[in-house]
Amino acid sequence: MLVLVTTKPAAVDTPVSHWSLDDLATRIVNDAHYAAMSRSTIQRILAAAELKPHKVRSWMHSDDPNFEPLALDICRLYVKAPVLYQHGELVVCTDEKTGIQALERKHPGKPALPKLPELREPEYIRHGTRCLLATFVVPTGAVYGDVTARRTNRDYRAHLRHTVAWLGQRYPQVQKVHWVMDNLNTHWSLEVCRLFARLNGIKFEPKKLKRGPQRRAFLTDPAHRHVIHFTPKHGSWLNQVEMWFSVLARRVIRRGNFLSKADLARKILAYITYYNAYKAHPYAWTYMGKPLVTGD
Repeated sequence: MLVLVTTKPAAVDTPVSHWSLDDLATRIVNDAHYAAMSRSTIQRILAAAELKPHKVRSWMHSDDPNFEPLALDICRLYVKAPVLYQHGELVVCTDEKTGIQALERKHPGKPALPKLPELREPEYIRHGTRCLLATFVVPTGAVYGDVTARRTNRDYRAHLRHTVAWLGQRYPQVQKVHWVMDNLNTHWSLEVCRLFARLNGIKFEPKKLKRGPQRRAFLTDPAHRHVIHFTPKHGSWLNQVEMWFSVLARRVIRRGNFLSKADLARKILAYITYYNAYKAHPYAWTYMGKPLVTGD
């Protein structure tokens, strides 16, 4: 049973994508080498071996040779964020959530009743999409966001400027900001280098920043007041704002009804205000940059 369940179904002439209890029972009873086995017996064997072939979880492969040191740097920042905050340093996470659809339900739904969930018509009207650029403050859980039509370099730089102004008002005691963001090319463009040079109060020298490695080295200089910590390739899940995006999707977008793109933007920004007032909290970060292995 354990050999069979850890074998791809197609390898034993079973045309399904993954094993179910019924598929396993059928495979066993049709195989001349084994006796029939009940579903309950199969279920007990799988439970004892902690195997769940009916479940799948997304996983992103990264071939970045510097994955571990980059991930460890970010994880250490998260763990130290409360202490850094007490000493005037702030850890923030910035990213974009693109392609948010403004979907209007074509027909009104029916509210929930006793023993009956809310009913919703599947038909909808598309009004276009919007992009959310957001920054999550790691030690406090507060969020700042800009809703835009696109995610151009100009939009991103505008969000960074707006965020710096917002941070200055909300956290006037902060003297240094650590920015966690992925290594998308708009995040280390020459224009972003120009902006960070101004924020750091240092001379901007474009001739020394012609290539990507030079720009990333400039932006990640730990001596600067504003320093970027880039996630490794295919490691954007290390960015804590991604977790907050999932909260936004569940609480606002997934079951929302949006009459226009402007209505979508208004409701997203209203939720950010509500979240900061009543729901903001830091996340408990446990991953420390190495593979998660279950011990004995």
